[in-house]
Amino acid sequence: MIDSTIVRAHRCAAGQRSEQQKQALGRSRGGFSTKIHLRCNAAGLPIGVVLSEGEAHDVTAYEGLMQQRDSDPGAMLADKGYDSDVIRHDLQDSGATPEIPTKRNRKIQYSVSKPLYALRSRIECFIGHLKEQRRIATRYDKLATSFVGFVLLGCIRIWMRFVHRA
Repeated sequence: MIDSTIVRAHRCAAGQRSEQQKQALGRSRGGFSTKIHLRCNAAGLPIGVVLSEGEAHDVTAYEGLMQQRDSDPGAMLADKGYDSDVIRHDLQDSGATPEIPTKRNRKIQYSVSKPLYALRSRIECFIGHLKEQRRIATRYDKLATSFVGFVLLGCIRIWMRFVHRA
């Protein structure tokens, strides 16, 4: 499963205009923001994390997420933001079934398996648990490396809950 969420960046995180794109800070209507792209396994636990500017499209982070391979997925669940021919062909070449609903304006409409697509709620719940941590919900860090470090720490905390339950 892959999905993304937008995190508002505090004004102290914004440096010089030339540094902002290097640090995954982007401008939007609400101010500075960062987008966290996540890849999770079938249990809803994180495998990969990639940061991008807040106004960047979801498709731009796909390659970075798939480079952090755990194993080749049998099916990839994603929302409409990841609907592109390039992603569909890449998934089919790797042997995965793309379960991505198509945008309304596409000429070729693909269907998705509703019971399988319902499992996407697990990544949405994971994002909700991740955003319960104040340091992640609002980005105070100026550098992208320190912010992604705290996102990874939040992911580790959630993984530890899963390991202790098992």
